[in-house]
Amino acid sequence: MNIQLLLDTLGIQEDAARALADDLRTQINELQERLREAETHLEHLAITRRTVTTLSERLPPHPRHLQQGYRPPPGP
Repeated sequence: MNIQLLLDTLGIQEDAARALADDLRTQINELQERLREAETHLEHLAITRRTVTTLSERLPPHPRHLQQGYRPPPGP
């Protein structure tokens, strides 16, 4: 068996494995950034929902609701 051929083949496989590992690291970094962006967007949506809910609880009832006998909840 030719040792040099074996070493060359191992070198080629190592280069390919290194390139794959580098590519996967890059993909992981990109996915982590996308995940951070998605989590930030989700947090903003949750804040918006809480804000809208809080504001809607403070609004006077719509005239149509008054016509249907709507009674606002007691509160400050």
